[in-house]
Amino acid sequence: MRSTRLAILLLAGLGLAGCAGLNETQQRTGTGALGGAALGGIVGSFSGNAGLGALLGAGAGGLGGYIYDQSQPRRGNRGFGDVQYHPRRNHNRF
Repeated sequence: MRSTRLAILLLAGLGLAGCAGLNETQQRTGTGALGGAALGGIVGSFSGNAGLGALLGAGAGGLGGYIYDQSQPRRGNRGFGDVQYHPRRNHNRF
């Protein structure tokens, strides 16, 4: 029993570590899938099939998160002001 708990904890940690370098689209899609799976699992448990409800909820939530992300306006260079790249300018004047 102790080794099973350790394995579950290790797998959960590895799963969360895989989320470190996600862009905004991936974050929103993942959040939608997670929320959809939770809600689908709860609703599915009332009908006797929580696994199928979680699976369908994850798909619908992920799709909803992606659609929401695509509907949001892009902000551009966040945190860098109005700095623009000009390829013809020589920025290395050393």
